[in-house]
Amino acid sequence: MNEASTETQSVVVERDIPHPPEKIWRALTQPHLIEEWLMKNDFKAAVDHRFSFRGDWGSVDCQVLSVEAHKTLAYTWAAFGLKSVVTWTLTPTSTGTRLRVEQSGFQLPQMRQAYQGAKAAWPGFVTKLEQVLARAA
Repeated sequence: MNEASTETQSVVVERDIPHPPEKIWRALTQPHLIEEWLMKNDFKAAVDHRFSFRGDWGSVDCQVLSVEAHKTLAYTWAAFGLKSVVTWTLTPTSTGTRLRVEQSGFQLPQMRQAYQGAKAAWPGFVTKLEQVLARAA
């Protein structure tokens, strides 16, 4: 296959959320909260920790790449032949936090279905995260 015909794409979702980074961080790193907006998991915010997200459709194998409390979190995301990286970035603002999630590493055109799926799924996951934050004390 011709290398020039492959391009790498990312899916990015950015939202301004009216909560401090510390509160959002808890929802991104505490397994019982992650389960409320994403999937069942055995996550720990520790570099090199291997964990999985589990849904009715199967599971995602992950490994924590970087942890900078209340600022950034990155982990691999491997499922169905897709090897990608999910990076969360929290930036304080005058009204709360600018939340950015990026899933990078989609090789197109081979991974077009996974890319389209991620493009459709992440905004919903972030909306659910916002709902969890609104409920959480």
